[in-house]
Amino acid sequence: MKKGAILAAALVAVSGIAYLWQTVGAAGPPLPLRPVGDFPLTGGATRFDYASLDSKTGILWLAHMGDGSIEAFDVKTNRVTLTVSISATASVRGILAAGGKVYAAAQGLSAVVVFNEADGKRLATIPGGDVDGLAYDPITQRVFVSDESGERSVVINARNDSAAGSVPLGGEAGNTQYDSVFRHIFVGVQSRNELAEIDPAALKVVHRYPLAGCEFSHSVLIDASERAAYVGCQHNARLVRLDLRSGRVTASGGVGIGVDVLALDPGLHRLYVASESGVVSAYDVGNGKFVRIAQSIVALHAHVVAVDPATHRVYFPLQSLGGKPAVRVMQPQ
Repeated sequence: MKKGAILAAALVAVSGIAYLWQTVGAAGPPLPLRPVGDFPLTGGATRFDYASLDSKTGILWLAHMGDGSIEAFDVKTNRVTLTVSISATASVRGILAAGGKVYAAAQGLSAVVVFNEADGKRLATIPGGDVDGLAYDPITQRVFVSDESGERSVVINARNDSAAGSVPLGGEAGNTQYDSVFRHIFVGVQSRNELAEIDPAALKVVHRYPLAGCEFSHSVLIDASERAAYVGCQHNARLVRLDLRSGRVTASGGVGIGVDVLALDPGLHRLYVASESGVVSAYDVGNGKFVRIAQSIVALHAHVVAVDPATHRVYFPLQSLGGKPAVRVMQPQ
């Protein structure tokens, strides 16, 4: 190859790397967080998928997807207090602590498995299909579960942990969230690039919100105080803000490739966006704002994030640090 051609190829490669670097978000203002420490988890160095913090008990429940188990991490002592094995093939995705119980979406079993939060005793197993995200409505005492490929929201009666029907979505189900103001359930319909609003009493979709600029609306978080929904778009690495008053997308911004879990610190009005690429973005979402203030790599596979609103500490379960699973704990500077 001639020198000119070599130089041209090198420039193209450098430009491509720079573009990818910028898109992934590795280059950018560092997160306004300082490390507290890395604390060991149990099991193997395998994938984690979701987390659910019980603010009353101070237990952060983790779905250890690759191990087919759930783990209780005490945020006061920074240690695991309980590990519950479901099965080697359970492939636990969504997890939800509600009403003294833990609901684990075991995709490998096509079911939701329910446990007593205090001792990990198994209480029930409810068929649910391609289960993923979960949300709880305290008014109807129903749990809503995303059946991703089944294109529906599966409903569980939390009073007796029995099947209570389902709500057709007309497309692949993304994450599921509860809105404490509207008292409705919101589900990302990722194959339709929209957000569906479900009346949890009537068990029907009452509104659909098109998400302009969003491709594959997987991640969902409801900011009740701001009357906004934040949706992570996996196919084009975007985060969009939907105004729930007007039903319109009012803003969008960049996030890491493979955007996955969202977590809100309501006191600081700070939204954390974790992605499969290990990039975490931070947005200022207070008083109608939607401003990305930081974006940087936390660790490989840092696609799960949780926030303790009492302490403002941020938690990242990681499948492998030195060959073992751990939680990286950080706090605002």
